[in-house]
Amino acid sequence: MESGSGAVRRHRVLVVEDDPMMAEVIASYLNHAGMLVAVAADGVMALDGFQAFNPDLVILDRMLPRLDGTHVCRKLREQSNVPIILVTALGEQDDRIHGLELGADDYVTKPFSPRELVLRAQALLRRTAGQPVQPQQAPQTRQVEDLVLDLTTRQVTKAGKPLRFTGRERDLLDFFFDHPGETFRKDELMQRVWQWKVGDSSMISVYVRRLREKIETDPANPTILNTIWGVGYRFGPAV
Repeated sequence: MESGSGAVRRHRVLVVEDDPMMAEVIASYLNHAGMLVAVAADGVMALDGFQAFNPDLVILDRMLPRLDGTHVCRKLREQSNVPIILVTALGEQDDRIHGLELGADDYVTKPFSPRELVLRAQALLRRTAGQPVQPQQAPQTRQVEDLVLDLTTRQVTKAGKPLRFTGRERDLLDFFFDHPGETFRKDELMQRVWQWKVGDSSMISVYVRRLREKIETDPANPTILNTIWGVGYRFGPAV
């Protein structure tokens, strides 16, 4: 079911929520923020709706009938890097981390403010939309070992092969490319990359693990994104 209309291209959001009242509230707030919304009531409908609706963002409840949200998240990640916000009634840290490890970009815990959810959605959509590049003031590429960032296209390649990243993975990688050889604590990364003054620093470990799986030749023995024990993480050789 789709709500909202208009000739101008609007961000498309797939809301996967089995509670009709909750789904209606979320859709109403997103529509009011100028987004086009489709709603799926279970996991199977979510996968079908994703193919039909081609959303720019998915808001995914973790507890769903027929196919739960963690399976849906895994299936979506197999075919797309679309931003995913996981909604969960479970407040345990392990459940949040599991969602991030599956590929979710962000999470909110019920009960939550619909306005906060809209703000998180807008922030993810802004980041994945990309920013205009002005390479004339800088080198054309940045490189650490065989990992290369093209400053014109923003494409990242490893040994010449293009890589794909989720929104938050790319946020963190871009920050590291901007600060090669520097060491950062987890709390510093949370604040400087996403302006989070408070939060669960274990999220950084999850994103680092996900990055290593893509940028390292041997993720178990990283040489690009290094752990500096007792301090934090360093991208590339020390300055």
